[in-house]
Amino acid sequence: MSETEGGLRLSALSPEIKEELAPFLNAVVNGFSGGQLHSVYVIGSVLTPDYHPKTSDINTVVLLNHVDPEAIRKLAAIGKPHAKKRKSKKISPPLVMAPGHIKNSMNVFPIEYLNIKLVHETVWGEDLFSELEIDRKDLRLQCERELEIMLVGLRQGYLKMIEDDKRLTEAFFRSIKSYVPLFRGLIYLFGGKTPPVSAHDVIKELSTITGVNTYAFSKVHERKRFGTKLSSQELDTAFEQYYEAANRLSELTDEVKI
Repeated sequence: MSETEGGLRLSALSPEIKEELAPFLNAVVNGFSGGQLHSVYVIGSVLTPDYHPKTSDINTVVLLNHVDPEAIRKLAAIGKPHAKKRKSKKISPPLVMAPGHIKNSMNVFPIEYLNIKLVHETVWGEDLFSELEIDRKDLRLQCERELEIMLVGLRQGYLKMIEDDKRLTEAFFRSIKSYVPLFRGLIYLFGGKTPPVSAHDVIKELSTITGVNTYAFSKVHERKRFGTKLSSQELDTAFEQYYEAANRLSELTDEVKI
């Protein structure tokens, strides 16, 4: 199968990911006619050095010019046979939106849109994400909210799993997936600069521009990559450093003048 079959542009993807995604993406392109399909994207860690075939999801976005229940049912029907044939169990259902949804929700999800803008490949149609303008005022509000959620989650999670090192380690490993997009938002908020792509560079850059100790995040990220457990002492230290970092980042976010 040619990587441009059906108009798909897959040159930025690895051969393995092309093989995995091309049948589904071609079915999407061929399944919508009459101008109903606007564009298709691959997003997230699959485009970064952080991707691991055993633990990482493969994420896509399908933009339809009009989204309604019939369109969702059609997309589900297109995806069903391909889901049964996939070698990987990590291909997520696509995020389905209309161009108007992006415009109307930019103020609600600036962190998510910033991350899509930074880490995406347009594999079919017009690229709407590269030119998005992120409002720093909206970004600050969401960063404040996400940091408070982070603090609440740390408290509840640690209390619930304090005597179960395995579950607590898994919780810390899962946390990196949500913290890295938040950290990219904070880097943009504090410095007004384009954040890095890889998780390692994101964590390092956040520390550089804020002075906040992010060592625990780096350690958890590396342990997750290599599948190495954290000891009880390391879990205690990670909890303390996560908590201190979240508190300080919250304070700095409150101080941002826009």
